[in-house]
Amino acid sequence: MKLNKAGNGSEADERLAALMTNANAIRVVTAAVEGTIGPKGLDTMLLGSFGEVIITNDGVTILEKMDVDHPAAKMLINIARAQQAEVGDGTTTATIMAGGLVGEGVNQVVRGVPIARVIEGIKYGIALALEGIKQRAHQIHDLHDPVLLNIAMIAGREYKDIAELVIRAAGLIGIEKLCENNFKLADIILSQEGAENEVFMGVIIDKKRMTTEMPLEVSQAKVLVIDDALEPEEIGDEALRTESGFKRYLELQNEFKNNIHKIVELGVKVVLVDRGVHDIAEEILTDSGVLVIQRVAAEELRRAAEHVGARMIKRTGLKKECTDIAGYLGVAARVYEDEKLKHIRILGGAGKPMATILVGAATEEVVGERQRIAKDAASSVQAAIKGGYVPGGGSIEVAISREINASREAVKGMAAYGVDCVTQALRRPLAQIVENAGYNPLEKVEEVIAAHAKQKKDSLGIDCDTGEIINMLDIGVVDPATVKLHAVKAAGEVAVAILRIDTIIKKKEENSSKTANLGGKN
Repeated sequence: MKLNKAGNGSEADERLAALMTNANAIRVVTAAVEGTIGPKGLDTMLLGSFGEVIITNDGVTILEKMDVDHPAAKMLINIARAQQAEVGDGTTTATIMAGGLVGEGVNQVVRGVPIARVIEGIKYGIALALEGIKQRAHQIHDLHDPVLLNIAMIAGREYKDIAELVIRAAGLIGIEKLCENNFKLADIILSQEGAENEVFMGVIIDKKRMTTEMPLEVSQAKVLVIDDALEPEEIGDEALRTESGFKRYLELQNEFKNNIHKIVELGVKVVLVDRGVHDIAEEILTDSGVLVIQRVAAEELRRAAEHVGARMIKRTGLKKECTDIAGYLGVAARVYEDEKLKHIRILGGAGKPMATILVGAATEEVVGERQRIAKDAASSVQAAIKGGYVPGGGSIEVAISREINASREAVKGMAAYGVDCVTQALRRPLAQIVENAGYNPLEKVEEVIAAHAKQKKDSLGIDCDTGEIINMLDIGVVDPATVKLHAVKAAGEVAVAILRIDTIIKKKEENSSKTANLGGKN
């Protein structure tokens, strides 16, 4: 049932109250990230309950780490998280536009425009915006195109060393691989304290040798990848107490030893293990000069297997004949432990070529932020290669807002007020960028709109250093078209979802209900 229904007036008040509550929650979330956008955007400090500190201007990091309880705010954060997962960047833009859409939508409802008409207009305007971005996208056909470095610099918050690393890695990987749907350039990025910036063909395992008695380095090595524990099969405690159970235990121990000896006989020099390694295996493999790395993260294990051309095997698979096990092995030209950085490098694999971007960091405190910056840069570069780029700095949104505003008359009835919401929301990124740079946002947005109309150019924006009108394409300020498309689409989806909520009802606790029902039985 609905709460506090007392008539039409009360019902309308309830609906407006629910809408205002949700809009306020969205505003709080938007305010947390809007100060970070643009070249003059500042950082946010996130404080943990145990004193841990994160300093960042990465939108999705701020949103994910915020202590948020309101369901509408969580909806916006989930949309931002989906944006990050899909294209790896643009979460701040999506959040700001969503906040603008909801805020403008509430204003129209307060004026008396039916919510259904507002939503209708928003959907119409968002569809026009998406089409406008697609039509204005410039395609990239060459990895040496200088615009890619500009994209990496902007997404990488002007860290030139990181941008150059990303571009070098893209060149090693090639356009064909970068355009694969299941490959993400951001996934090959690692950051470590004390490391030097580096791009190389190979993979890193963030572990050390199992023991220092194992070889520090091996060359032309056969590699076995075990997606399991390298331990004997287990027998329950109760079974061990019986004679037959103990006999079976001894059989399994001997079988396990024989399986380990098979690894040695096959000439394997590197063993990567998903979980733990039994003492028996450790002793035999150490004596045989085999380099063993245990408890390897699943993603690292997968990448290593692909790079060396190995097929993962379970421990039960080691019961097979040696000739069969040989078919699971991969080969690497060089495997060694970097004693300074305390990780394993696998180079020259016989399988798929794999590149790794290693981002250096001076201190432990900046490792995470440097990695986030590099991942943003990599995601933007890959998105631009796949879907092209558009003028940045909020200019493309303003150009499209003018186009949508011009088509307003084609919209029937009060839905036109929903179109106005989209027009205003599209101007929010530029307004926030210039506000963060210290200028009057109303004045500068109007200047850009007038310049677009006068010069017939969609790429005009504001130079955040001088406050002057400038062509974003001329100075290399561009954004991936895919990032813009997802940001606009995500903003529209979350705004419509929130505006459609007209009543907030507290859901009963199902566990409490079950307990009450049980308590009522005779």
